[in-house]
Amino acid sequence: MDITVKTAEELRLTAEEFELIQQKLGRTPNFTELCAFSGMWSEHCSYKNSIKWLKTLPRSGGRMLVAAGEENAGLMDMGNGWGVVFKIESHNHPSAIEPFQGAATGVGGIQRDIFTMGARPIASLNSLRFGNITDKKTQRLLSGVVKGIGHYGNCFGVPTVGGEVYFEECYHTNPLVNAMSVGIMQANKMVSATAKGTGNPVIYVGSATGKDGIGGASFASANITEESAEELPAVQVGDPFQEKKLLEACLEVIETGAVVGMQDMGAAGIICSTAEMSAKGEVGMRIDLDKVPMRQKNMKAWELLLSESQERMLMVVEKGREQEVIDVFEKWDLSCSTIGEVTDDGLLKFYMHGELEAEIPAYELVLGGGAPQYTREYKEPAYFEKINAFDINNVTDINAADIKATAEQLIQIPNIASKRWVYTQYDSMVGAANASTNAPSDAAIVLAKGTDKALAVTVDCNSKYVFANPYVGGMIAVAEAARNIVCSGGEPLGVTNCLNFGNPYNPEVYYQFVKAVTGMGDACKKFNTPVTGGNVSFYNQNPEGPVYPTPTIGMVGVIDEFENRMTLDYKQAGDVIILLGKQQNDIASSEYLHKLKGVEYSPVPHFDLDKEFALQQFVANIIKEKLINSAHDLSEGGLLIALLEKGFNRDLGFEINATTDGIRNDAYWFGEAQSRVVVSCSKQQAEVLQQKAKAAGIAFTQLGTVTTDAITINNESWGSITVWKEKYDTAIEKLLK
Repeated sequence: MDITVKTAEELRLTAEEFELIQQKLGRTPNFTELCAFSGMWSEHCSYKNSIKWLKTLPRSGGRMLVAAGEENAGLMDMGNGWGVVFKIESHNHPSAIEPFQGAATGVGGIQRDIFTMGARPIASLNSLRFGNITDKKTQRLLSGVVKGIGHYGNCFGVPTVGGEVYFEECYHTNPLVNAMSVGIMQANKMVSATAKGTGNPVIYVGSATGKDGIGGASFASANITEESAEELPAVQVGDPFQEKKLLEACLEVIETGAVVGMQDMGAAGIICSTAEMSAKGEVGMRIDLDKVPMRQKNMKAWELLLSESQERMLMVVEKGREQEVIDVFEKWDLSCSTIGEVTDDGLLKFYMHGELEAEIPAYELVLGGGAPQYTREYKEPAYFEKINAFDINNVTDINAADIKATAEQLIQIPNIASKRWVYTQYDSMVGAANASTNAPSDAAIVLAKGTDKALAVTVDCNSKYVFANPYVGGMIAVAEAARNIVCSGGEPLGVTNCLNFGNPYNPEVYYQFVKAVTGMGDACKKFNTPVTGGNVSFYNQNPEGPVYPTPTIGMVGVIDEFENRMTLDYKQAGDVIILLGKQQNDIASSEYLHKLKGVEYSPVPHFDLDKEFALQQFVANIIKEKLINSAHDLSEGGLLIALLEKGFNRDLGFEINATTDGIRNDAYWFGEAQSRVVVSCSKQQAEVLQQKAKAAGIAFTQLGTVTTDAITINNESWGSITVWKEKYDTAIEKLLK
């Protein structure tokens, strides 16, 4: 067929990119070669519209053991020779079209990124965003995504230990499904995604290749439209039992020492793994595509290159040791086929039945090589005018008599209420390493078996804050993740991020992206939590416009001594309840203001990075000094929601006598100003704590005491904590009926 600009544009390449390809090859590409460039130069694989700004993030330092983005996932030092491997990625577009398989294969893909490095996955997390929960489409998407995550994770055998779920109108058409996996390994046994050694065999292992997922990387690099459902073949189909076998076989084959390099076949399939491994090792490959195990007959070369069929790996092994590898995969009843060999010319040569189908320099396909990099125009969004016009005095404060009724409404808002309906569908106990099931903390705690340590893991992003102020909102996302880990007794180590934004060619969207990345970077530097890698997902749109800018932060911390772990719940009646951090006359971007008052445009909540850091340092120290019995940070819903949440686990109430000191009632109880933590401790501990807080310059407010069951606020009885717990636990279930 004649290859023209029109052909390139049909494959989502621009006319300029088509011309660039011709320059790089010195000729017009054939259709198979053009398909390879289409997949590899897609936004999803090349980061062509984001890499300039990603490079500004802190990508080294701390306890990093591999450079950011150099391997399939980040690797950080846990101490004593052990490393923690972690990464988060999106599967938004597939989940919008086919929620069950879209979410399931998102979980499967992120697990492969972990064990391809030689680590055993021990924990999964997810961050989910949907439209209005009362909408039937949202309910269908929610049900499918949750079932998909549960199905794959439960069958694969890795516990889902944490996550977040938000419901906002802007995610109606384009939900966000971000999946994170965490694994551990002996740090000196890492397997690199690098091809080396001329003549070394290239081996394909795992499931056979089919036509599912063809063009998935390009599909993920375009807006969701009414016609997107016609692209259903671009959604992959997963088999978690096959992946479980692949996990065990890969970890076993690594122990033979025969493996030179390994990479999973994720986005863009075989073309991606061959190109990235070759470019990284500065080598080439000769591949016989007809030797690839196939599920369907008569697959064409371009289909084999771009298929994103799941549960597959590409390995380079030492020549002469093929049989050792084959034996392991035969034991696990998995396909294992030698499909080519490493060459020394830097070229990827793909053959089909002896006929050369494509010849491309590996370097020209990949990020950091010949893939294009763009600098996009950006400008301040027009809606900032509405945000800047917000005046708290135009919002009527609530009377003291209305605080209880407001709290009843707030605790049943889906963004605040218990996500029990979601997480009960996940197996959180498989592997017996989850330490948070009956002892909740702000971050999930997972035992790192084989070590004497535990990990604190979390995913966080309040996208409404980022919408209000992308720079400060990006900082808050990092700060809240770190705060959750610190309040759980952990030391934050590093960050993986999943950057979900609208169309990068929209200057206002690109402004959100640039400022959010800058804010994240500044916060990561402050907390010494370098960014190990992650994922950018653009083109998240609905017919009315882009989704909220959503830079999801996945963070991992280490707990060196498990007795220092901290939980969020009250421990016994009579303990003193204390607020650390300053109250602010601030209701901006709160759930109260947005959902109960109907104000969509307001500033970001009060935040000061230096004060946040000082508070976290203080909380970390008082946990180590065993001065508190519980710690819970303030987030959605503010102070009153935090007080209630602390009582639910042990059915303990509280008695509070508060003086608002000139702060509005709604701001005092429901405002979401940052850098605040509620702790509980004995009366004796409280006296010491107050002295330490004063010396450290940390605001200290004694709010009241823990009770056996009853809630009393300013001498008004609010009933039993169990009644409030019932409202909190059942709110989402009632809305889904």
